[in-house]
Amino acid sequence: MLRTCLYCQEPVKGRSDKKFCDDNCRNSYNNQLNSDSTNYVRNINNTLRKNRRILEDLNPEGKATKVLKSKLLMYGFDFNFHTNITTTKAGATYVFCYEHGYLALEQDFYLLVKRNETKE
Repeated sequence: MLRTCLYCQEPVKGRSDKKFCDDNCRNSYNNQLNSDSTNYVRNINNTLRKNRRILEDLNPEGKATKVLKSKLLMYGFDFNFHTNITTTKAGATYVFCYEHGYLALEQDFYLLVKRNETKE
């Protein structure tokens, strides 16, 4: 039985389990296979990293800092993307982008915080 490359359909020579004629075809096949989902995930991860960087830049000491919503928006912060939400016993809802987060306050102010967690 003649085996053909999964990417270019040329005959494959060599090992019996070989699927591609060379590394270029293997890379091109895998890039094509993953391109749509990879772009979607990459865009989300880029937005999450940008949000984290903005929170870190506006709160470099990691202590509670108040900022206006307009300042966050001016830096390009996207409130639709975050990694987790935590609600305290008192009912305050903190939104986090990795270890950096914020709490919505009155009059369009946000309290920026940094969670100091240690890995167990």
